Amino acid sequence: MTDKHDDAATDLLIKEVDEDLRQEELNKLWKKHGGLIAGIAVLIVVAVAGWQGWQGWQAKQRQAASLRYAETSVLIEQGKKDEAVEVLGKLSADSPKGYRLLADMRAADLRQQAGDFIAAAALYQKIAADSSVDKVYRDMATIRAAYLTLDSADPAALDKLVEPLAVESSSWRHSAREIQALTALKRGDAARAADLFGKVAEDAAAPQGLRTRAAEMLAATGQRARS
Repeated sequence: MTDKHDDAATDLLIKEVDEDLRQEELNKLWKKHGGLIAGIAVLIVVAVAGWQGWQGWQAKQRQAASLRYAETSVLIEQGKKDEAVEVLGKLSADSPKGYRLLADMRAADLRQQAGDFIAAAALYQKIAADSSVDKVYRDMATIRAAYLTLDSADPAALDKLVEPLAVESSSWRHSAREIQALTALKRGDAARAADLFGKVAEDAAAPQGLRTRAAEMLAATGQRARS
């Protein structure tokens, strides 16, 4: 039988040989590709440092935007709405995406309060056309812009604009249908207006105020909604 000490010595020798072979292979690999490996390592370090720097820069941008947005609230409380709109305009131009949206919506609201419906509608249209904004906000902006331009926009164009939001699956269908009904009245199509007002008035999911207004408008048309 082989002595246990001999077996242990043999195992140790095999391990040493394996380690020598691995070391030799690593040395060959390093000589052949060492420059490339070192370059990749440097790139990884630079990339990580760059990403951390970018994250830090973004955090500073968000903090600065937050302070500037808070400044507009102070200006509004002081009655300096024109100055607030000016600050909001700058925020919209050079702030992170979320604050750009907030700035445009706040500025649009201030313009509307001041009676400048065209300027307010333009801001809402800007939001609606921005593909980087979430769809729910773009749809809301479309509806608000449509209401503000009912007296100035082409009725047919306005009808077509809100048509995608008037479908049954849309959460904005009630407002979109009211807008369509009002544009139908402007075009002299009382029957279509009555049909749309009827849909709004009978929709249990519509806000109560909107349903009441639609029922009153339906009665004013002197028409009956189609079943």
